[in-house]
Amino acid sequence: MNGPGVWRLALPLGLAQLMFFAAPLLILLGTSLATDEHLREGSLRAWREVLGDSFHIQSVVNTLRLGALTVLATLLLAVPLALVHMAAGPRLKRAILIAAVLPLLTSVVVRTFSWIVILGREGVINSTLIATGLSATPVALLQTEPGLILALTQIEMPLMLLPLIAATARIDPSLLDASTSLGASLARTLSRVVLPLALPGLIAGSTLVFASAATAFISQSVIGGGRLNYLPALVWQQAMVVFDWPLAAAMALTLMGSVLMVVGALNLLGRGARHA
Repeated sequence: MNGPGVWRLALPLGLAQLMFFAAPLLILLGTSLATDEHLREGSLRAWREVLGDSFHIQSVVNTLRLGALTVLATLLLAVPLALVHMAAGPRLKRAILIAAVLPLLTSVVVRTFSWIVILGREGVINSTLIATGLSATPVALLQTEPGLILALTQIEMPLMLLPLIAATARIDPSLLDASTSLGASLARTLSRVVLPLALPGLIAGSTLVFASAATAFISQSVIGGGRLNYLPALVWQQAMVVFDWPLAAAMALTLMGSVLMVVGALNLLGRGARHA
């Protein structure tokens, strides 16, 4: 629909964006440029601490690395499950879909605390390792990055699996039959036909998982503990413990900017692959 009155349809959404997104960001930016928590004078002190301190820079790197490793781990599990779903019968497809959606019906807080029991010294994983003789003593999994990535992989799996299932469901089975009839092996069919057609779902899932894992304050704090330094926990500490609001605002904007840069790069990658 075109015409001079079309902008009125977008006006409510535009006002909502200004009220709930743009305005808080401007307030956050203004807070980051203040001298102290009283917000009386302007200064670049907070930004100098965030961008000039090696500890804070390393926290940014740790946060982005956590998101990337979680994406890789979920991909290693979600891609085979999506391929099984594509080739399965109706009943198995429903079972896989229910298994993918079921975790979303449970609070992320509940799932995170459940992983404390699983990853503990007397948890399921350590009990299995000791019972099978793979380890003589309990393995430290809590407050470690591998343990955190393992928990986030299960927590974020639906965000990767559901877009992949949606993408693979749109693939025409005749394309697979044509590839097989032309003599292509299963591996070649998967790499040359299935994966390129499923790329939009893969990019969408990777974007969702990365953004969610990098900003997963609850999981990072509960499972990672105080030994691992990630930006979400540092933002909370500066805002709620130290009460350094300018530094917390600068860290929050740095976190958002870093995540948006990676998300933008993933989107560009997806567009480039579709036009290739």
